[in-house]
This record gives sequence, structure tokens and C-alpha cells, in this order.
Amino acid sequence: MLAIFDKNVAKSPEGLKSPHTDSSVSAVKDGLLVKHFSSVHPSSININLGGGSGSMAYSTDKQNPLLPRLFAVVDDIFCLFQGHIENIATLKQQYGLNKTANEVIIVIEAYRTLRDRGPYPANQVVRDLHGKFAFVLFDSSNKSTFIACDADGSVPFFWGTDSEENVVLSDDAEVVKTACGKSFAPFPKACFFTTSGGLRSFEHPLNELKAMPRVDSSGEVCGATFKVDAESKKEAGMPRVGSAANWSSHY
Repeated sequence: MLAIFDKNVAKSPEGLKSPHTDSSVSAVKDGLLVKHFSSVHPSSININLGGGSGSMAYSTDKQNPLLPRLFAVVDDIFCLFQGHIENIATLKQQYGLNKTANEVIIVIEAYRTLRDRGPYPANQVVRDLHGKFAFVLFDSSNKSTFIACDADGSVPFFWGTDSEENVVLSDDAEVVKTACGKSFAPFPKACFFTTSGGLRSFEHPLNELKAMPRVDSSGEVCGATFKVDAESKKEAGMPRVGSAANWSSHY
């Protein structure tokens, strides 16, 4: 799977961009990266998110049958999901979904509930997903992203920043490297990313995350990993969102 977001939609955290960026290019210019993805996966489906926000693409070829890729659009909310949720029956009941709802529909409904009613903080919404997963969600109504992977990093999931500081995400490291060069890394385990709140740990939501430079085999800095900083804490208490408030401004 592939997602590309304009820097105004998703701002990559400091540290992800490598000081050695000679090999990075623009992922969006002339549809470069989507075209590359389509050449690697000829049966891929490509989605233009409109308004200069970015693109998504996915293919079901070469996938792990235990970690399938799913895609859905509901009320202008686009979501790519890869993996498997173990407590799917409990979540269907929690969100009032019918028996045919699959993982990608659950993620969309969880996000929509969070955005519109905010009964739980964002970190709990992700923590309540038990299983092996990575997902990328884009809400075109407010140009917000919601991105996460499980606590063990069970699904291959990488992100990077291209020469124009757009964010690129994929389960294929080589696809990310095509646009981002050395400015890429595995997406941090047990973390989620939102347009307004940036990167956060869902296991330690009150702690800051610290960028730790990655060094490749040639000794050059290659993006960064992000670790929970036990010494620094965000402000205690996370705001709940009323129905009249914009969820994206709080997370």
C-alpha cells in the first residue's frame, strides 16, 4: 500500500529528514511515486485525494494472506488497512456496526466517533485495537490524517519525507526510498500520527517522543526512530471533544 500527503496535510516530525538528502525527489511531481508503485504492482488501484492533498494506492498482489490489505471510503473518509484485528466482534458491538463490517470499516467508524463525539481519547481508540495492523486514514472533510501501527510493529510499515517535505507511507521500504532517499524509517511501534497532534505513543500518551538518528551500513544518517522520552511529559489531561468542536484541532 502507498499513501502520499502534502506537507500542509501531514507535517513530518523533525528528525525524519536526513541531512544526506541528495537522493530524495518529489513524490508528487508528475505523479512520480504513484506511477512507480503502479509499475511494481500492475494491478494496483490509485486514488487521488483531491485538492492537492495527496494520493493513495493499493494492490492485493504479493500480500500475506494472514495480513490482508483492505481499502474503503465512507462519507469522504479514505482508509487503507493492512493486518488483522483479533477483537473484531467486541469492536463491532462497541461501534454499533453490523456483522459484515471488516477491519477497515471499524477503523473508519472509530475515527468518525472520535471526531464527532470524542467519548475516548485518541490513544485509547488505537489501544483498543488488538491484533497486527497498520492503517492510514484521510478525512477529506477537514484534510486530517490518522495513522497508526500496532505495539509490536507486526506489519511492515515505513514512512519518509521527500525533497518537498511531503510525507510518504508504504508497507514497501523500496517504494518509500524511491522518493525519500535516506529520509525514511520504519513507522514507530505503538504510535499514532494525526495532522494537528503529530506523532504520539498510544501506550505512553503523556510522554514526548524523542528522535534517535538511524545510521545505515555506510555510516550515514538515515531518518530516525522515535522513542518515548521518560523524562518529558505533555500537559496532563487530554481534552475531550464536544460535538460542535473540530476533533482535528485537539489531537
